Amino acid sequence: MNLNRRDFLRQLGFGAVGLSIATTLPVSAWTVPTKSGKLPRSLPEKQGVAPGGLLDFVNTIEAKKLNVHSVMVLRHGQVVAEGWWAPYAPDLKHTLYSLSKSFTSTAVGMAVAEKRLTVEDKVVSFFPKDVPATISANLAAMRVKDLLTMSTGHDKDTTPSLRGGTDTNWIKSFLAQPVDHKPGTFFVYNSGATYMLSAIVQKLTGMPVVEYLKPRLFGPLGIEGEDWEVDPNGINTGGWGLRLRTEDIAKFGQLYLQKGVWNGKRLIAENWIADATRAEVESKGGKGDASVNDWIQGYGYQFWRCRHDAYRGDGAFGQFCIVLPKEDAVVAITSESADMQGILNAVWDHILPALEGNGLSADKIKQAALTQKLTTLALTPPTSQASSTVASQISGKTFAVAENSLHVKDVSLTFGKDGCIFKLQDDQGDHQVLCGVGRYRDSTTTFSVAPLSLTPTVVPGGPVRKVAGSGSWQDANTFVMIWRFIETAHYDTVTCRFGKDDVQVEFQSSLSTLNKTKDKRPVLEGKMTA
Repeated sequence: MNLNRRDFLRQLGFGAVGLSIATTLPVSAWTVPTKSGKLPRSLPEKQGVAPGGLLDFVNTIEAKKLNVHSVMVLRHGQVVAEGWWAPYAPDLKHTLYSLSKSFTSTAVGMAVAEKRLTVEDKVVSFFPKDVPATISANLAAMRVKDLLTMSTGHDKDTTPSLRGGTDTNWIKSFLAQPVDHKPGTFFVYNSGATYMLSAIVQKLTGMPVVEYLKPRLFGPLGIEGEDWEVDPNGINTGGWGLRLRTEDIAKFGQLYLQKGVWNGKRLIAENWIADATRAEVESKGGKGDASVNDWIQGYGYQFWRCRHDAYRGDGAFGQFCIVLPKEDAVVAITSESADMQGILNAVWDHILPALEGNGLSADKIKQAALTQKLTTLALTPPTSQASSTVASQISGKTFAVAENSLHVKDVSLTFGKDGCIFKLQDDQGDHQVLCGVGRYRDSTTTFSVAPLSLTPTVVPGGPVRKVAGSGSWQDANTFVMIWRFIETAHYDTVTCRFGKDDVQVEFQSSLSTLNKTKDKRPVLEGKMTA
């Protein structure tokens, strides 16, 4: 996509998105969206929630640098706090990673209610044409329930074999994997198992899970614009790849809290919710014993049990839908964090006491402080540490790039009064990102989100994705950009080092930063053309 000068100048404004506390009067519990699809709002203290605990949660998240992108807290069906660290915003979807699994489980539960299958059905019965020539006893014994509870009998996650194999038929690849243990007896986190649940739903209904859920779940909840990655054959990936907004996650949790009833209509069978959210098997993961570790509290049908008698759906890097039945509350969180347990600890240490009313006596003072804090939430972009005369010298100039594995041909930076455009040409065409200087600017781009370009799934929406860019001079010759792909959890740091007539462009994905590894993309070497 190309931006002309008029478009470039038009996009150089800035608007921060912060966290807000709703000021509408409370509505009775379980009252749900208006025609806008919004949940009802209320002040925390009107629902018995101490504002001070919510403030402590936000302060802890920031002090510990847990990289949360959004949070929404519901009490008695009311949103009592909500927020997005700019440039993330309420209207943006977010990649859910394994939180997608809980939605796939819900689709299975609905199909069970429609008597299309039972959890005792054997997995091989759905795909007679894809089974191996010799079916082992363990594979033959594997049930839908074993897929749901991550107790398929596999010794390790099957997902790498599906995504990295030469066969584009993922069903066949899954069924070809050795089943080392008797199904139902051995827990291993297995996204391939969730993929098979998605494949079963599609086989039985004739439609992908995302389409099956539209009239049964998304539509009634007022969820719009959802999308989900698919495998090479058009089957939703199931275990990952769903994108929803933060409020959509909260609605989903509220539906489960209400035991499957929404606006007086039953959407999910109550017995399914009971089965899905209790500890069906002993789970593994995390660090420490059961007093500090939320990954060994038990696993249900694609839901984790939590400490404090809560349960959750969760996804990598801190995508959470936490349901607290005793407190009649839901917490929805999106983030890119290396410390998911740290986020949960902050919920238990601060939000849970707030729900119990601890500190309500000081509500007026704390409410004012909370409101002030939450209206300024933002992920602050780096600011320039030095002035530079290089900008005027290189602005609009093209740098021819030496041969490289990315097939990049040339790059350029064009500076305006309050921003810049980075352009790159490769064998796929022209790509660019709009950046504010010292502030984020929203635009769209055809740059890939690392590591999506390495995965064999089809991402909805095509090659164009939303991005918020910001750049700053770190010294007289070094310009650093942050590209936040704001409908995913991730961002890129792009460093441009200028010499007399040359440039080096280095990429670092946020995943590489979290994992403390080197980005696999090469450093580009460019020479200014005449």
